[in-house]
Amino acid sequence: MKRKIPATVITGFLGAGKTTLVRHLLANNKGRRIALIVNEFGDMGVDGELLAACGVEGCREDDIIELANGCLCCTVADEFLPTIAALLDRAEPPEHIIIETSGLALPKPLVKAFHWPEIRSRVTVDGVVAVVDAPAAASGRFASTPEEMARPDHDNPLEEVFEDQLACADMVLLNKSDLMEKADLAALLADITGRLRRGVKALPTHMAEVDPLVVLGLSAAAEDDLAARPSCHDLEDGHDHDDFESFAIELPTIADPAALETRLVAAIAAHDILRLKGFLEVTAKDARHVVQAVGTRVERYFDRPWKPGEARTSTLVVIGQKGLDRVAIEAMVRG
Repeated sequence: MKRKIPATVITGFLGAGKTTLVRHLLANNKGRRIALIVNEFGDMGVDGELLAACGVEGCREDDIIELANGCLCCTVADEFLPTIAALLDRAEPPEHIIIETSGLALPKPLVKAFHWPEIRSRVTVDGVVAVVDAPAAASGRFASTPEEMARPDHDNPLEEVFEDQLACADMVLLNKSDLMEKADLAALLADITGRLRRGVKALPTHMAEVDPLVVLGLSAAAEDDLAARPSCHDLEDGHDHDDFESFAIELPTIADPAALETRLVAAIAAHDILRLKGFLEVTAKDARHVVQAVGTRVERYFDRPWKPGEARTSTLVVIGQKGLDRVAIEAMVRG
């Protein structure tokens, strides 16, 4: 009997550092043939494009498959399963598959999909790795306040997604731990560890740097252990993402990226934007400018030269809870 191809599911909330972890794994893959499936919430794929431009040896663009406009946990049958089957049917199939889910995806429905008859004998879930934005978690970003919990109609979609991702994990990475004080990090580590299944480890990381042999060698066979991975949505028929929304803002060429960043921070704070990311064309620059924002923490850098014939555009993707005031946000961003 042929050995099953291992697959690793990378989950974690918006902006936790999943793409950074994937890039680290690709850069240190010890020569293995790795295929990557990237899923994003929204019509425009940013993470897949960043990985395609990573410049890592052996990271070929045709080994990166992007599934945008929806979470995999809701599009398993239509998009994910045919994609996995096509990878397995290649003349030279991958030796390992990495799946980076949307930050709003629930991992359990995805793990369940590995029981699908056409793939269950050929691939196994080696492990589910949850990446946590440590400073955000420590600040209570994913927790309900006592006042919220006292309401009879209490509902916190951020908390539900976060708890589901932890409950399904075989390993948890407390990323961006370098931004925290030691005492605060220790308290968070104790809190997160207390929520995890027995035997699941939580590790503090900086830039998601962790031994790839550990992350890609958990041997969990997660699809055979579903009962031990409870979900807030176990009794529901599917998972509704109506609690969240996404839209893109098209901008002209940016003359002053620093001034734009100031406007972005103000818009994020005023409208509680969960995630903002995209690419910019900057005046008199021949390189693409990347913008990444998690809360009011903004990162900007040039990642690669514009390709010959490539459309040089400035586009930002905004993700937040339902009810975002698109007109007001665009007005603040544009100035």
